[in-house]
Amino acid sequence: MDKKVLVLCTGNSCRSIIAEALINAKLEGVSADSSGVKANGKVNPNAKKLLEEKGIWKDEYHSKTLDSIIDNHYDLVVTVCDHAKESCPIFPRPTPKIHVGFEDPDGKGFKAFRKIYEEMEAFLLPMLKKALDV
Repeated sequence: MDKKVLVLCTGNSCRSIIAEALINAKLEGVSADSSGVKANGKVNPNAKKLLEEKGIWKDEYHSKTLDSIIDNHYDLVVTVCDHAKESCPIFPRPTPKIHVGFEDPDGKGFKAFRKIYEEMEAFLLPMLKKALDV
């Protein structure tokens, strides 16, 4: 049975969307959702472009608010920005949490998005494998 991960960020437009796509594409036995503590309602065009370039974009990826996912069961919640870590909500079921912070690429050039992708692939994915024992 798949392990379920929630990737939490502030706006759910860049980092958490990239992490959700990476996890879904590269971690066998793990499925991910993402959400924002203050979701802005749109995916950053550079994040979408990057994920399309990598061949892992899915049209189902979109910016989601916490209320749309709060009742889902997750095996792990991962915060990828400091604000989300500080304001991480209490979930209805006890859920382990880890924090792996990444710089916000929003407002920067496409190169910054590539850098975040590479960092997530190198650091986040191995941490999740270890934390989820997959």
